Amino acid sequence: MRLLKVATCNLNNWAMDFDCNLKNIKESIGRAKEAGAVIRLGPELEITGYGCEDHFLELDTVTHAWECLKDLLLGDWTDGILCSFGMPVIKGSERYNCQVLCLNRKIIMIRPKLWLANDGNYRELRWFTAWKQKDQLEDFQLPNEIYVALKQKSVPFGYGFIQFLDTAVAAEICEELFTPIPPHADLALNGVEVFMNASGSHHQLRKLDYRIRAFISATHSRGGVYMYSNHQGCDGGRLYFDGCSCVVVNGDMIAQGSQFSLKDVEIVVAQVDLDAVAGFRGSISSFQEQASCKTKISSVAVPYNLCQPFNLKMSLSSPLKINYHSPEEEIAFGPGCWLWDYLRRSGASGFLLPLSGGADSSSVAAIVGCMCQLVVKEISNGDEQVKADAIRIGHYANGEFPTDSREFAKRIFYTVFMGSENSSQETRMLAKKLADEIGSWHLDVSIDTVVSAFLSLFQTLTGKRPCYKVDGGSNVENLGLQNIQARIRMVLAFMLASLLPWVHNKPGFYLVLGSSNVDEGLRGYLTKYDCSSADINPIGSISKQDLRTFLRWAATHLGYSSLAEIEAAPPTAELEPIRSNYSQLDEVDMGMTYEELSVYGRLRKVFHCGPVTMFKNLCYRWGARLTPSEVAEKVKQFFKYYSINRHKMTVLTPSYHAESYSPDDNRFDLRQFLYNARWPYQFRKIDELVKELDGEKVPFSESGDHEKMGTTLDGGGGMGVIAAGSGNPKSGH
Repeated sequence: MRLLKVATCNLNNWAMDFDCNLKNIKESIGRAKEAGAVIRLGPELEITGYGCEDHFLELDTVTHAWECLKDLLLGDWTDGILCSFGMPVIKGSERYNCQVLCLNRKIIMIRPKLWLANDGNYRELRWFTAWKQKDQLEDFQLPNEIYVALKQKSVPFGYGFIQFLDTAVAAEICEELFTPIPPHADLALNGVEVFMNASGSHHQLRKLDYRIRAFISATHSRGGVYMYSNHQGCDGGRLYFDGCSCVVVNGDMIAQGSQFSLKDVEIVVAQVDLDAVAGFRGSISSFQEQASCKTKISSVAVPYNLCQPFNLKMSLSSPLKINYHSPEEEIAFGPGCWLWDYLRRSGASGFLLPLSGGADSSSVAAIVGCMCQLVVKEISNGDEQVKADAIRIGHYANGEFPTDSREFAKRIFYTVFMGSENSSQETRMLAKKLADEIGSWHLDVSIDTVVSAFLSLFQTLTGKRPCYKVDGGSNVENLGLQNIQARIRMVLAFMLASLLPWVHNKPGFYLVLGSSNVDEGLRGYLTKYDCSSADINPIGSISKQDLRTFLRWAATHLGYSSLAEIEAAPPTAELEPIRSNYSQLDEVDMGMTYEELSVYGRLRKVFHCGPVTMFKNLCYRWGARLTPSEVAEKVKQFFKYYSINRHKMTVLTPSYHAESYSPDDNRFDLRQFLYNARWPYQFRKIDELVKELDGEKVPFSESGDHEKMGTTLDGGGGMGVIAAGSGNPKSGH
């Protein structure tokens, strides 16, 4: 038997914080050594942090990475253990995303990334070059300070593997695993038995299964030990890296780390028998045949044994059941951990949330409550780092620390119901009930006097006073009155976040939390610079349907029973007066349901459908209940509102990325924000198709019914050929 103990890890590193990252790396190596591992794998670009973005273009970033690597190699960290470190490397005039493989205080080889991630949230081609010379390893001259310190002048650089006396080991970096012809296929035919995948993979709802199936597939038909390491936590942006470092052998998961955790360092250790890999491959005739005529890959020979012989004191890791979280748990734990990182790293003393008693803001409140529960749980489990952060943020003294989530929430979480004459007593009471269940410091204020002051000022300036639509006012008046309330709430929220800590003799400031969901952002159903304008938003990329499912789950599993009542209520902005014959409802205001919005969003972003292709797809999907002309009107209406409101995405609050059809303009969904909102060419094509399908003449006026819709203004200075606004706003207060 050739027994091999390996360690991979989840690291909560922070982009550009080299001290933090080096500390975590050293701790992971120390714990791997304590466990007896002889291979330690860390995540992609772990020395710098993955999310440095344009900082990768700075020479300082590369220089500091080399300085940290020198620190690791001058100590005893790599003694007796093969370590893979992720960092940027400049070779000639090109920058490469590399894994630096080190053993016994020497660099064995540098493996640059072959295929870069350059879609969705990733822009690696902006900062790095893909390595293209696959036929041989090149000689790389180490920086002078490394040469002086290590007495090592050069190192093999390129695509290849390390041939030890008893096994062969190779790196495969993140995106390479998911390419049509992944490197591990040829590497396996060349005798590589251990694959080390350093990754920077973010959380997205329902995504983990896709990732794990790739690990299993990599070794199911080829055999081998597949090690996977990932970042875990928020390293400074919209993404939450969801860990789940693991080890797979011959298609079986034998070790799996957590997906969501507050820990800065988590080690996953597995013990494998490499003879099982050799036996597995020997039993596959096609593998043997393809290996006999393989394309040869360069290697670096290292006269060193990694394996130990048969030893009963070393038990083998067995296949285990893969742990998956439900989508409801993902919504609770992912954004909850993300918020904790923002709180402890921003210098803030807590969060302030405008809590309306509706589904969206209540979801955010529940996520903060979940965060508080996670903090208390980790402290009770003995995590000293979480304890130290909680003591500092909560301003505990005399050896005290959080032992109850509600008490901790009282210290770090303000909720504010900002009611008006249009608010119902039901939502007011639900907001207070939920705040009591979570433990937040809750305020109930009326904004009517402030609204009245604005209207009086406007009347003094113009001689006119606007009225709501139900009271005889025009659409412009109705919209303007709603926007005044929404924006007053935003100003009040930021004022309270700045001054309430001072009122309560607390140092620091509070971060304002937003609560608009992904469907509202897609449709533009929010006022520009209202309470959707916050510091950060944990639900900005989560659909309304998922949030409602989450509320039902959280009512039971988080212990906030009021969420069941909140979920059952129809969504409403409560920005217009309530009358016996009228009550404002979100889906009526929008002219489409949240379920329809989710469908539009996926077709637009995930399946890259323009108006015509979306119409064709929806004719198949909805054809049993809608005529082609009805489908056409729905598609036109969606694209009309999407385009006139696209400008709002340019100022959207930074949101936790969780959904594949997020309209986030700043990173994920890069499109213009000035449209011809009539879409004349596309809508004409749709009308022609409708005419063919219905066998009737379809009237055409460039925009279908748009000319009758007129102009809608949100008062915020917007874009769009037809309109500059939101149609109907939603405050999300």
